[in-house]
Amino acid sequence: MMTSVPQRIVCLSAEVADWLWRLGAWHRVVGVTAWFEMPPEAASKPRISGFSSVGMDQLLALDPDLVIGFSDVQADIAAELIRQGCTVLTTNQRTLKEIEEALILIARSVGCESAAEPLLEEFRTKLFPVGVQGQRLRVYFEEWNDPLVAGIAWVGELIERAGGEDIFADLRSCGKALDRVVKPEDVLAACPQIILGSWCGKPFLPDEVAARPEWRNLPAIQHDEIYEIRGADILQPGFRLVFGYKKIIDILSNSAQAD
Repeated sequence: MMTSVPQRIVCLSAEVADWLWRLGAWHRVVGVTAWFEMPPEAASKPRISGFSSVGMDQLLALDPDLVIGFSDVQADIAAELIRQGCTVLTTNQRTLKEIEEALILIARSVGCESAAEPLLEEFRTKLFPVGVQGQRLRVYFEEWNDPLVAGIAWVGELIERAGGEDIFADLRSCGKALDRVVKPEDVLAACPQIILGSWCGKPFLPDEVAARPEWRNLPAIQHDEIYEIRGADILQPGFRLVFGYKKIIDILSNSAQAD
């Protein structure tokens, strides 16, 4: 049974581990996903999972009193952990509003509401929309390259808060990657002026994007406006989005195509 304040926490997603570290609860974390970039000053923890897979025996041996995960991708993992007698909290946030609500829920679940308050205020402040003067630059965000997958809801929201126009805003409500697949000709027709990319789980290659023959006349390619946003700063729905957002703001404000 989980006590009122869990003492042995396993984090199956990187944004959860990052949040608990920021909340000062790292000493209570006993296992993390391999995708979490552990801060140099943080004590090392056993890496017991990927994102869609987990070392179940290794996890159970840690005797957790709370396991926290993210997304429908981990639904089967969560179900098995429950069958094994674990207490599980799995969030499934897609929008910036839902991300903030998830951060609040996780903080409350580990007894860190007070520590969360200034961090949440910082999160809100640093994600505040910028003022837009002139026409918005058209932005294509690529989450995967084969097939082409456009950005998830929070990515499009950040692009628009930064002053850009998400060219595939109509796909924003699609939570699953396969529902956000676009064709090369769709991108061509939308004529993006900026291309941002973060290929989930592997390095983004701007040169590969620029070499796509059908896209050679796109403004983004002609003006060499193709940029990587680190996955940890844009694809993990947690506090680190403040860094990805800052990167997007800098790119749009410094664009050679800006008015």
